[in-house]
Amino acid sequence: MRPQATSQPQLTLVVPILNEGVNLEPLLARTLPALRQTSLRFEILFVDDGSTDDTAQKITTLAADHPEIRLRRLSRNFGHQAALVAGLECARGEAVITMDGDLQHPPELIPDLVARWRTGLQVVQAIRREPADASAVKRTASRGFYRLLSAVSRHKVTPGAADFRLMSREACAAFLSCRERCRFNRGLVQWIGFPYCEVPYDAALRHAGRSKYSYRAMLRLAGDAIFSFSSWPLRLAGLAGAAVSLAAAGYLVFVLWAAVFTDRTVAGWSSILAAVLILGGVQLIVLWIIGEYIGRLYEEAKQRPLYVIRSDFPAPETPPTRDALAKQHSSDEASGDAPAE
Repeated sequence: MRPQATSQPQLTLVVPILNEGVNLEPLLARTLPALRQTSLRFEILFVDDGSTDDTAQKITTLAADHPEIRLRRLSRNFGHQAALVAGLECARGEAVITMDGDLQHPPELIPDLVARWRTGLQVVQAIRREPADASAVKRTASRGFYRLLSAVSRHKVTPGAADFRLMSREACAAFLSCRERCRFNRGLVQWIGFPYCEVPYDAALRHAGRSKYSYRAMLRLAGDAIFSFSSWPLRLAGLAGAAVSLAAAGYLVFVLWAAVFTDRTVAGWSSILAAVLILGGVQLIVLWIIGEYIGRLYEEAKQRPLYVIRSDFPAPETPPTRDALAKQHSSDEASGDAPAE
C-alpha cells in the first residue's frame, strides 16, 4: 500500500525520462539525500515520455515506499522539451528543479541551487563545463552553435546551459506562458528575464543505457532554436539575393560594354549556364529558409497541444462539481460565513 502523501511540497523535482528503468534506483539513491539536505518538503515528479520498457512500472513500485514520488505518463513520445513542459505544468512546489534521469546532471548540486534561490534569485542555471562522453566533433559543434545563436539572436544563450536548473514559481509561470510548439527551452528561460545566476558543474558519464539525443535530434533542436529566436536567416536570404543581383548587374554592364566597344561578344554558353545555376541555387536556398518559417507558422496555427497525458499517478483528486460548490456557498451564507461586500 502506498504511504500517505506528504503535505503541499515546497520544492518539486521534475525528471523527464524515456526508457530509463535501469537508472531509476541509482537516481533515487543519490537524489533523495540531496533533496533532504535542503530541509524543504519536496516531491519528485517523473514524466514518462512514451517509454517502451518497464520504466513506468518501476516508478509505481518505487512510489509504494516513497510517497514523494509522482508519475505523469504521456500517451507517446512527444520529445524532451514537451516532456519538461508537461512536468512544469503540474509541479506544485514554490521552486521547481528540472534535471535528466541519466545521472549526467549531478543530484548533489541540488542543495547549492536551492541556496542560491533562497538569496532571492529566481532562475539558477547549472552550466555544464564539458560533456564527459562527447567527442571533439560534438564539443566543437556545440560551441559553434551557441556562438551562432548568440550572434543572430538578440538574447544570449550561455554555452553549456542544459535543462538542469531551478526556477521560482513566478519564473516558472512566466516560462509556461510561452506556448510555442517548436520550443527551445534553454533560450526561453533566459528570454523571460528574471533574476538569474549560473552554477558550473562537470557532467558525468551516463550511468547506464544510451543517449536519446541523436545527431538528427540535435540538428532539429538547433533549427528550432535559430528559427524561433531570430529572423536573421530571412535577412541573410535577402542579402544573398541582393549580392547576386548586384553581381548580375555588373556582368550585364560588362556584356553591354563588350558588345558596343569591342568587335567581339561573349558567345559561349558556359557563362549563361553558370548564371542560371547560381541564380537557381540562390532561389532554392531562399525558398528553403522561407519554408522553414512557414512550416513553423503552420505548426502554431494548428493549435495542437504540446503533449497528451495518458495517466497521472497518483490520480489527481476529482475537483468538486458546480452543484457541490453552489451547495457549499449556500451553506456558508446560511452560517454567516459569506465574504463581506
